[in-house]
Amino acid sequence: MKSMFCDINELRALSFFSTSLYSKETVDEVLWDITKNVVHRLGLVDCVIYTYDKDSNQLVQRAAYGAKNPTADQICNQIALALGQGIVGSVAQQQRAEIVLNTSIDPRYIVDDAQRLSEICVPIILNGTLFGVIDAEHPEKDFFTEKHLYLLNIIAALCAQKMKDLSQKRRTPFTKANQYFRKLETLMRKKKMYRDPYLSLASTAESLGISACYLSSMVNHLLKKSFIDFVNEYRIADVKRNLHSEEFAHYTVVSLGLEAGFNSKSTFYSTFKKHTGLTPLEYKKSYPSAP
Repeated sequence: MKSMFCDINELRALSFFSTSLYSKETVDEVLWDITKNVVHRLGLVDCVIYTYDKDSNQLVQRAAYGAKNPTADQICNQIALALGQGIVGSVAQQQRAEIVLNTSIDPRYIVDDAQRLSEICVPIILNGTLFGVIDAEHPEKDFFTEKHLYLLNIIAALCAQKMKDLSQKRRTPFTKANQYFRKLETLMRKKKMYRDPYLSLASTAESLGISACYLSSMVNHLLKKSFIDFVNEYRIADVKRNLHSEEFAHYTVVSLGLEAGFNSKSTFYSTFKKHTGLTPLEYKKSYPSAP
């Protein structure tokens, strides 16, 4: 049996889940996001989330990723289970997570889209009552471990907290004391990450250990600008300094733009004029020394 303690990649995965869920505004957005990231971040082959309908006393497939999800936000052969029916229904009824190492000898197992030999189910409990179940299957026997169970229990708790936040329409406000924002500023000011011409929202978010949605929301909320405008302001400030620097006196204006991280002459010129109202040469003539 594997250790219950998470390694660094698993900690990053959990951090990703918590930040990715931040920007989601609806129940469906949350559930689809979780199913996709359970597969990608935990290395599984499929994930389905059932939600509990109290009126019908049924568990209904609400989101999926893998074979059950051939196209975006669609579930193939969407099914519903009575409370207590199948392994999913049993876990929901008992409100207790379970690993089934060999479904072929478990009489509760119900074939959905295909027969698989191991299954893991974790209930999502909201305010002491059943909200739904996270379910994953795998074609190999004995695939799921206690570590999978540990991680999925945390993800289920994150899901429940997000459901609670949505029901109360509450969101923790961003502040400039946010640890990720401080790290972002450090990467720009000290590491000069903006000089990378291939820098993107996704790659920056990965460096920070957060989701692209969370990073975009944070920059937009705190600075009232897009991520690309935020990065380009650092690049333009770099060019402004170097236009008047002896160290870069032998550089052409275009070379200064490329040095600062712009990936083409046209992008450099159009962005510089957008932010300053002047071309780089006009700026240099208007400001003989750095302002």
